[in-house]
Parts: sequence; C-alpha cells; structure tokens
Amino acid sequence: MDSYQETILGWAGLLGPNPYVQAAAIAVAFIIIGKIAEFVLSRLILKIVSRSKTEFDDAVVNLLHRPIFISFVLVGLTLATYRLPMPERPEFITLGLLKTIAIVVWYNFLRGLVRLILGAFKAKADRSQWYSGMLPLINNVVTALMVALSAYFIFLAWNFDIAAWLGAAGIIGLALSFAAKDTLSNLFAGVSIAADAPYKEGDFIILDTGERGMVTHIGLRSTRLLTRDDVEITIPNGVIGNAKITNEAGGPSTKHRIRVKVGVAYGSDIDLVIEVLGKVAQAHSEVCRVPDPRVRFRGFGDSSLDVELLCWIDRPVDRGRLSHELYCAVYKGFIEHNIEIPFPQRDLHLRTVPAQGIAVNNN
Repeated sequence: MDSYQETILGWAGLLGPNPYVQAAAIAVAFIIIGKIAEFVLSRLILKIVSRSKTEFDDAVVNLLHRPIFISFVLVGLTLATYRLPMPERPEFITLGLLKTIAIVVWYNFLRGLVRLILGAFKAKADRSQWYSGMLPLINNVVTALMVALSAYFIFLAWNFDIAAWLGAAGIIGLALSFAAKDTLSNLFAGVSIAADAPYKEGDFIILDTGERGMVTHIGLRSTRLLTRDDVEITIPNGVIGNAKITNEAGGPSTKHRIRVKVGVAYGSDIDLVIEVLGKVAQAHSEVCRVPDPRVRFRGFGDSSLDVELLCWIDRPVDRGRLSHELYCAVYKGFIEHNIEIPFPQRDLHLRTVPAQGIAVNNN
C-alpha cells in the first residue's frame, strides 16, 4: 500500500511544486475513477448479470454502486490529506474521519447484502426445513457481529487501545451475566425456539396460559402475539420455551377445522337433521370444499340427540366469526324445517304421604 501511495504522490509531483494543486488533482482524479467504476458496474456488469434467471445478482450489483464510488472518493481524499502540509493533530483527525466514513459505508453494504441473502433463503425455505425458523436468529446474530466488527475497526482507526477495552468488556460481561440471568434464559430459549421452529411469523398459536394470537415477531428475547382485539402481547421466550404450544396453523395445511355442536329433540328425523346441516355448510362461501364438510351423530344426551357439523376454513383467525354465522344459519334452517331444539327438562313426581297419628298432650 505504501508503494502505491508513493507512486501516486510521485505522479502528482509532475503538476508542479504546489501541494494544494497536487492534492486537488489527486482528489479529482479519484472522483473520476470512481465515476468510471460506477459506470462499468451499472452498464457493463449489470447488463451481464441481468441475463441470469435470478434477481439476486442484479440486487448485489445495485448495492455496490454507492460503496464503490464513495470508496474511490475516500481514497483520493486520504492521499490528498497525505500530500497537504498539515499539522499532525488535524491530519490524524481528518484521516480518522475518512476511515470512519469508509467503515460505515461498507457496514451498510454488508447489512444490505445480509438482507438479500436472508430474503433469498426465506423465499425458498420450506416449512419442514429447520433453517426457516433460524432465519430471525441468524439475522440478529449476524447484525450483532457486524456491529461489533465495525466498532472494532473504528477503534483501530482512532488508535484506541483495544486490549484494554476487551479486558474491561470481559469483566463487565461477567458481572452482567449474573445480573441478567433472566435475560440470558430468554436468549437461550429464543435460540431453542428458532432451532426447533414450533411456530413461525404469521402462525396462530395458543399457549397453555390462555394467550392466543398471530405471531408477529420472533426475537432473541421475546415473541410478540397480536390478539383478536388488536392488542400486541410480548411474551418472554423463557415462558414460551416451557409452555405447551398449540399451533393452529401447523401441520401440512394452514386450514382450520371448526365444530358446530347442536342438539335436536328426541323424535326428530335424524336424516333430515343431517341433510339440513350439510346444506348449511355447503351454502357458506367461506367453508372449504376440500375436505368436504361432514355431519356426525355423536350420541344420546339427557334431553337431546347430539349432532356435530365439522367443516374446514382457510384461516384460524376467522373461527369466531364463521362459527357465529354457521350457528345462525343452523338455527334458521331448523326453524324452516320445523326441527325442534330442546331445552333441559326434569320430571317432578309428587307422592302423598299418609297421615300419621299425632299424640296431643293436653297438660
């Protein structure tokens, strides 16, 4: 690197003895080189990669435009700074700022590249593959590593003593590990949830503690659920890791089965009851046709014949509304066909108790 620097500064000396003219020429030259590199990326390389079947390489090339150009500009400004007769302190501050800008620019590029890679995995990830549940964790871990590395290089750019900082960070980390044991428990539970993938974002889950809702976010510390009341609940992963989870969107299909339980009076035409319930399900536009709705006679109740309508819907979140609509339709269908819905009855038998002789004391 030093040899390249000496060569460029030597070429700049051909412009004359004035260091300011040389510095300006170096900066302008690298701006022009940066524009040329940007043109090559946007016209030639982008045209070549656009022939591929995927858009991933196109997106990577688009991400490179700004970092490449800014990097050439920063190199030119750095060489111009070396050429100027600046005092040591201002030169150190200027070079530190230029290095910091370069680190931030390339951090943003790598962050965008990670998003593209994870987005490509997410688009192809199948539910049965374990890494589909690991994507949020990978995103968080990679982001933390990039932030740590960026901070490390910024420290180097400003000549901070990294060894002393690392030693202090180790002592502080040991103290925090004892103080934040609950947070660490949630962290490890989050890793377990991401690896095991009992649910994913968009699933409808029910916990054994009663919480039910759609998963909106899976983080390292907590999971967020959006309830039917549009209230977001944040649950620590340590709680979820030890809870029984019912995933209503789990299994090979996201469809959900609802049960409409009804009772009809003894003496009702059971075939007509089954026919009416079947027509109610078939008439509803949001009831799935595959699998077909079905009616089952479940048993003899105390006051009724117990029958159940089983049908599938596309989304678990619609269970409450569709159950309401089906119950209304069943009630109207029973009225139309004179099918009686019984109510609990009890027979009370009165028995006369024979009169007993009662002794009367006249005293």
